[in-house]
Amino acid sequence: MFLGKEKSGLKLAPSLRDLLAMPTLETTVDGLRLANPFVIASGPPGTNLNVISRAFREGWGAVIAKTVSLDSSKVVNVTPRYAKLHANDGKEVIGWENIELISDRPFSIWLEEFRKCKDMHPEGILIASIMEEYNQAAWVEIVERCQDAGVDAFELNFSCPHGLPERKMGAAMGQDPEVLEEVCSWVMAAAKKPVWAKMTPNITHIEEPSRASLKAGCHGISAINTIRSVMGVNLETLRPEPSVEGYTTPGGYSSKAVRPIALRMCMEIATMIRSEFPGRTLSGMGGIETGSDAAQFILLGSDTVQVCTGVMKFGYEMVKSLQTELLAFMEKHGFETLADFKGKSLEYFTTHADLVRRQRERKDAQKAGHMIKADSEWSGDKFVEQSQALAT
Repeated sequence: MFLGKEKSGLKLAPSLRDLLAMPTLETTVDGLRLANPFVIASGPPGTNLNVISRAFREGWGAVIAKTVSLDSSKVVNVTPRYAKLHANDGKEVIGWENIELISDRPFSIWLEEFRKCKDMHPEGILIASIMEEYNQAAWVEIVERCQDAGVDAFELNFSCPHGLPERKMGAAMGQDPEVLEEVCSWVMAAAKKPVWAKMTPNITHIEEPSRASLKAGCHGISAINTIRSVMGVNLETLRPEPSVEGYTTPGGYSSKAVRPIALRMCMEIATMIRSEFPGRTLSGMGGIETGSDAAQFILLGSDTVQVCTGVMKFGYEMVKSLQTELLAFMEKHGFETLADFKGKSLEYFTTHADLVRRQRERKDAQKAGHMIKADSEWSGDKFVEQSQALAT
């Protein structure tokens, strides 16, 4: 039974009021009901039905499958295709480069697995990541066929920094706001499910393509994809890495080293959404490995957070610690829902000129506070300082 007050060192059973006030990670984003905000980002962790099912069993809020296209015959991956940057201890991976392409599996197989996945996990939120050339018919076809297969939402890949640029796909499209807006309008005319547009960080002002996508009607933005990079050069062979037959190509950089850049870009997008497109959403990503990392993205305006490289480093089961740590943060600050602190830190960004003004005002106020206003306030211990404060 419930005890009225604590006796004999026993802990009180939680009251109904206490239970109702416990924080929850459940959230609804663009009509999608998620058990938590943690989403498998498009990439190897969502590369087929087997791994997608594993993610749902472990408790991820949603899974974005690896990017698909209508014609996979032109997608040919190489090995090795990853390179890692280690911390000084030689063990911890802080940076990860990949030159991996989108899915090389036939589109027909993906449609079959989408259907099976929804049969196996009817409550799981399955999001199709799609990418096509600058061709309206192709975009419309891939949208219609994927939604007929039962996917819950779409993420438009306008951001892969490597591979297939000759077909004007990925970042080659996402760096042109005018083209982006046109393609998004094609998608929105055909889509009956929520649509997120995934942004490339390989651009000066990420707000511009984000704005173009939202103007075309997209429900939300995903950001950021990987940063175009060269991991390094092997000083024994003098060849850049990852080396494929002695050669390489710039790839996409991820893992915890990119998090500060991702946070800055998510802040910029969220600020733009708040002022120009209230009600639209943001799915933030970039180096998230802990619940504390996730909390920072939500504080800067993200509705959900995505993880890819983290899963490759720690496994699908990391979602359990992500949830535990985020709930602990919420309980510490008295937040009951994600909405309670979404974007809460955005108001603390300003211009450098304003920082100078604020600091000057604080110093002036501090100086004024130290000034003697009556003879009775003089102190022998602080006589010199009080004298100086009265000087101009």
